[in-house]
Amino acid sequence: MMKVLYLLNFAGKAGTERYVETLVRYLNHTRVEAYFAYNEAGLLVERLQEMGVPCRRVEMRRRFDRKAAKEVAKLCEEWGIDLVHCHYLREHYTALLAKQYNPHIRVVYTNHFVLANDAITRLSNRWMDKRQDWMIAVCNKGKEQLIANGWSGERIQVIFNAVDLDAWAGERSESTLRQELGLPEDRFVMLCASRFAEDKGHKYLIDSVKRLTTITDVPFTLVLAGDGPLLEPSKEQVRALGLEEQVKFIGFRKDIKNLYKGSDLYVNSSQHEALSFLIIEAMAAGLPVIATDMGGNSDIVNPEAGCGLLVKYDDPVSLSEAMKRMLEDRDFLARCREGALRTVEEKFEIHKWVEQTYGVYEKAINR
Repeated sequence: MMKVLYLLNFAGKAGTERYVETLVRYLNHTRVEAYFAYNEAGLLVERLQEMGVPCRRVEMRRRFDRKAAKEVAKLCEEWGIDLVHCHYLREHYTALLAKQYNPHIRVVYTNHFVLANDAITRLSNRWMDKRQDWMIAVCNKGKEQLIANGWSGERIQVIFNAVDLDAWAGERSESTLRQELGLPEDRFVMLCASRFAEDKGHKYLIDSVKRLTTITDVPFTLVLAGDGPLLEPSKEQVRALGLEEQVKFIGFRKDIKNLYKGSDLYVNSSQHEALSFLIIEAMAAGLPVIATDMGGNSDIVNPEAGCGLLVKYDDPVSLSEAMKRMLEDRDFLARCREGALRTVEEKFEIHKWVEQTYGVYEKAINR
């Protein structure tokens, strides 16, 4: 059985951590023997330890950290690791440098962003590329950006993130969200569960809701789940705009399925996305989607999928008009709900993802 070390600088609770947790859950003890190393502890460490995965802290201070690379190489020797799967540039460089001290290991890197690197980083990427075994891009634009950032295109494979449809199945009656917030069953509920950070677009989302109140008579509520540095400024914006009745903050929640099942629509307002787990989870739970036309969102939401609407980022008119259509055109909403479930089954199904990812592991090992 292949021994895989999952290497992550910050083991928190965002999409990358969900990616690692899902891979371990479906591959561990069937195709691989999973191990985990991290720099900063968080929720993911707790979850992997509960699954019986050996975890170890490795301090990674910067990209070119040879002390960390030696420690990773030593850890790989101790645990008999065949392959290191990493997810951000710091730990990616660390793993590639570790090959100098432990030539046995192979490295797979999953890129979770669609972001251009600066000139110095592009140069160092080209220099490090000769050590690289294989890379995964989670969306088509992500692969294009990796190549533009200096990596070899022939060793990059696009594998969309995925979810288990069975895990998100269920009925509206199972949710306690509306009861918790005192919302009637016929109220239209929109959900956004992004972290409150600059690139998640909450300011423009709230501005869009303000405009929506002027163009529709349909009662609605926007539920904002999550925490982060811009949570309090977002609350202040809602108070300043007089939207306390339309916008509800519920904090960070672990019961995300409960939130999906109590909602009618999922809204993504992000500036940067590769391929959002939250979007495809919401679709698997039966929700239509409104998403910004950024990064890999167009790989999910498009006319072929028929699961929702793409809107311009930072454009309250575009977003509020899309919301209005979802609120008022219930036939369109129903078609999008059907399209969401069909699209997940066809393009973002968990077992296909697991097989494709394990196939990349094999390519890296045999390189």
